[in-house]
Amino acid sequence: MNAFEAAGRTVVPTTDDLFLGGALAIRQPKNGYRAGTDAVLLAALMAPETLAAGPVLDVGAGVGVIGLCVAQRCPSARAVLLERDPCLAALARDNVHRNAVSDRVSVVETDIARATAALEGARIKSESFPVVLANPPYHDERRSTVAESPLKAVSHQMSEDRLEIWARFMCRMAAPGGRAAMIHKAEALSRILETFEGRFGSIGVLPIYAYAGEPAIRVIVDGIKGSRAPLYMRPGLVLHTPEQRFVPEIEAIFRHGAPLPPQYRG
Repeated sequence: MNAFEAAGRTVVPTTDDLFLGGALAIRQPKNGYRAGTDAVLLAALMAPETLAAGPVLDVGAGVGVIGLCVAQRCPSARAVLLERDPCLAALARDNVHRNAVSDRVSVVETDIARATAALEGARIKSESFPVVLANPPYHDERRSTVAESPLKAVSHQMSEDRLEIWARFMCRMAAPGGRAAMIHKAEALSRILETFEGRFGSIGVLPIYAYAGEPAIRVIVDGIKGSRAPLYMRPGLVLHTPEQRFVPEIEAIFRHGAPLPPQYRG
């Protein structure tokens, strides 16, 4: 375990974790926000040629795992990481530096509800990202107990109306014809579809199962800005074998940085 001195001289206990079979070294809080499976899966949704088409925006980036996985998977990809918490943003900058991608990945510290000044300061324009990705907080703060760690509370709880703010911001930043994708708990699917309606079309829903025959635990919802094509369901993605090992396709994603197989991705 290490200690990280963040903005305001805050010292945070951290761990050093490896992603993509050791290709990425990520420092993250020991007791707060912990990036993992969801971030890696979302980063694997798009084909390499899609990621290379222009800058990728990681909204609510935390310590930067989604954007850094994108940069590692596609050497020509560029990414901008947006994070509102000063400590997590500082860790994201540190992770960008330690993975030697500072020439392709940048971090902007801002709250998406009040991001205009920060975006202008970073010379980032609306409607300029062909790909926008988001792994928002999963728990409704009205229904869950507040986390003991302030970082954990920030990264795992949000009010129900804030999901609308996330979808609105993703639409604002996506280029015309650009793709936006969000991973969330399966029970949030109806809320996500409500917030995507009127903003994105050709919406694809990818249900994710821990094991075959069990209820879905996550969904990835993605859509195209300005499209009027109807919603469609992708085949369900199963993560584990009955022996509690990753299925080969998932093992390839987590260990070798492979994209999702074509039937699961855009």
